[in-house]
Amino acid sequence: MERIAVISDIHGNVPALEAVLSDIRGRGIARIVCLGDLVGKGPEPAEAVDLVRSSCEIVVQGNWDLGINMPQDKEGGLWQQQRLGGERLAYLRHLPFSLDLTLSGRRVRLFHASAVSVYHRVLRKSPKTDKLAMFDNTELTGAFPGGSSPDVVIYGDIHKTYMHTLRGKDGSGLILYNCGSVGAPYDGIPQACYAIIEGVAEGGEAAPFSLQTVRVPYDIERAIRIAEQVGMPGLERFRSEMRTGREQP
Repeated sequence: MERIAVISDIHGNVPALEAVLSDIRGRGIARIVCLGDLVGKGPEPAEAVDLVRSSCEIVVQGNWDLGINMPQDKEGGLWQQQRLGGERLAYLRHLPFSLDLTLSGRRVRLFHASAVSVYHRVLRKSPKTDKLAMFDNTELTGAFPGGSSPDVVIYGDIHKTYMHTLRGKDGSGLILYNCGSVGAPYDGIPQACYAIIEGVAEGGEAAPFSLQTVRVPYDIERAIRIAEQVGMPGLERFRSEMRTGREQP
């Protein structure tokens, strides 16, 4: 059986990322996929990019990874750009949109936010039509061999892990799964969150398949101290979100 760790939404929180990578290594998992948003919000965007690049097999693009390359007019965005530098910004700008895998006879597609854009958000409470659209083949995702579409979609973006089973238009069973956030969980649990996929690698036949959510405690106060030491803009919001696991306005 193949096991693949899926991480997302690190947002420059290196203590959380280090804790997750340590847990992944402790489980003997060699393959790691990242679903984007390496930067933004947190105090160590450059360090997070470097650690993800050295640890992950594939990294797909998130909205922050693309957006930080746009002209910035707010203090936080300008600060992030300055910390990253030109080479890392170019790396983030050219990340792929999505990744397709076949495991245990299931067609698995992974991307940051949705099948149409890194900016198009699909929430736990979004309408069923929006959730079914996550399984569409688009110009950005392409299609599986033979033009087929995924029956499992894994994404990040909303910082809240969940799993939803759906009935496709052809009556087939679909799984929509959010892997949560490593660096900024917003579900009220202030612990890093990631996922593990398990199945038969490149298996065309039906076989056991699982998705597991993992929560990892980490040194939140260390992350806050780093933000204080580097003079990160938006410090009060960062403190509150890290300690409560809740998004602040």
